Amino acid sequence: MNGFSRGKLITLEGGEGAGKSTLLAGLQKHLLAQGVDLVQTREPGGTPLGEAVRAIVLDPAHRGMSAESELLLMFASRAQLVRECIEPALAAGRWVLCDRFTDASYAYQGGGRGVRAERIALLEQWATHGLTPDLTLLLDLPVATGRARAAGRGEADRIEVEGDNFFERVRAAYRARAAAEPARFRIIDATRTPDEVLAAAIDATHHLFGAKA
Repeated sequence: MNGFSRGKLITLEGGEGAGKSTLLAGLQKHLLAQGVDLVQTREPGGTPLGEAVRAIVLDPAHRGMSAESELLLMFASRAQLVRECIEPALAAGRWVLCDRFTDASYAYQGGGRGVRAERIALLEQWATHGLTPDLTLLLDLPVATGRARAAGRGEADRIEVEGDNFFERVRAAYRARAAAEPARFRIIDATRTPDEVLAAAIDATHHLFGAKA
């Protein structure tokens, strides 16, 4: 891969226990094997400032955090990540593989917390300059299945302790966004085996190589 063309932004989305970490590792290995100059990052986080914000947002001690505060903190982390990491990488022709991006705010703070989509859209335009992923992989599975998987990962963070109704709204918001933008999203059945999920994700990236050639 050369650095003369703008890079590609691939984002991974999904609810709790969807298997994003496992897919990230497999997809990273595949893309590197294809010669892609790759940057992997996550939200919230990815920069020193973002990681500090992540610690605040996920700390169970902050159970009283308002939906507005949560949303603004997410976008503060996102704005820093775009300027410090994502945009410089894309401009240099590198690809970026990001664990969550703006769609997560529409799902969690929008669907889950009830913040109006119009308000999120205003922040999105301001904080990211309208940056849109080239491909979004949505790992979809029933809430009960995902929560059962996540239960074995240790102490729950501030968001993971929410009830099933919250996560049902998150899932519905994700699916609605995918239905509205079928050219960008690929919905992957996350109840399948890790190998099957990875194969579906790899298949979804094929058109990005053609666009770069």
